[in-house]
Amino acid sequence: MAEVSEAARALAQRCEPRVNELARRMARESFERIPGYAGLPNEMKDLEIAATVRHGVRLFLRQALDPDAAATPGAGRLFRERAAQRAEEGMPLHLLLRTHALGMYVLWQALREAAEPGDEAALVELADLLLASHDEIVGAVAETYLDERSALEAEQRAQRRSLVRGLLDGTSPPGPGLLERLGIDGPCLVLALGADGVPPEEDVAVRRRLRRIQTALDHSFGVEVPALLDAGTDLGRAIAPGGGEPPEDLTARLARAAGSPLRVAAVPAATPADVPEAARTAGEILRVARACGLPPGLHRLDDVLLEYHLSRPGESGRRIAALLDPVADRPELLETLRVHLAGGQDRRATAVALGLHPNTVDNRLAKIAERTGIDLATPRGTATALAALLLRESPDDSG
Repeated sequence: MAEVSEAARALAQRCEPRVNELARRMARESFERIPGYAGLPNEMKDLEIAATVRHGVRLFLRQALDPDAAATPGAGRLFRERAAQRAEEGMPLHLLLRTHALGMYVLWQALREAAEPGDEAALVELADLLLASHDEIVGAVAETYLDERSALEAEQRAQRRSLVRGLLDGTSPPGPGLLERLGIDGPCLVLALGADGVPPEEDVAVRRRLRRIQTALDHSFGVEVPALLDAGTDLGRAIAPGGGEPPEDLTARLARAAGSPLRVAAVPAATPADVPEAARTAGEILRVARACGLPPGLHRLDDVLLEYHLSRPGESGRRIAALLDPVADRPELLETLRVHLAGGQDRRATAVALGLHPNTVDNRLAKIAERTGIDLATPRGTATALAALLLRESPDDSG
């Protein structure tokens, strides 16, 4: 730090006896003009803020009187500690920064009041010093405040995710107070979100995509929707407060946010206690809708009622699924079977959907029948093939 002139040191020295008075004036008079300051607790203003002001005034005067002594490590530690405390208490950043700016102005006024004729150059010198020190202090305060807020918000998000996960899984349901905070203390709609294919993305792109989906959910339902969203084809689950039908434009909004068509399974839950079962059902609906070839969109249980029933696992389910083992090494045959059943067994529609010649579709279906013994020309064969497809993609809960 540059050497301070004798005249500037003398001017600063004349202000030293006024440190306590200036601290009281700032904490109890000057700062009251800042919107929101008057509502702060008296003990915060009289003790913590006043003490911080005294520290700041003394630190500045020490810089003027003895620059080498003032430049000791940790001189600004109290400002950082107070900034972290204000962030934890929820004081707005603008209010905190305005107290520092106004405090600097009050100190400048005190210097002007103490100046005598001939002190003009000393006053300018101290003004330069005041502005330079203010820049350092405000930078440290803002950085610490934002770091603390970021850490607190990350912790809050983690706690919220934990609460939502416990409710969805039924492992640790939140109590009534926490449910009310989440906004799901009554009927709700449980959603499972999925995509048929997600291109590889960098972490930043993934986070931006999930934020857009969360925002679309919030806007669609008009409230903050508790959700667990992740990268991949199974995007996650959400709990929308209130029962009834989802908004008509829900899937369109989510598709725009995701940049690709999405599947959304919706299951109502009459009470928070019903959420875990509704979440399991929504996940199954999503899986079944994908397995039986339904296009992306909104799926309800009634949309896949037969397929849902046929896909229940168990000993018989394992044996039905095994009927397709002879074609397990031919994924193109399984895909042809899936598209053919989803399209009402229309060979031309299947050919168009797969970009094949109808004769190629016939050949593939013939190979399936030859290898598996399933006759797709009969209702029993069609039902058996559909059940086998669904059960091959069903987690086996029987063991």
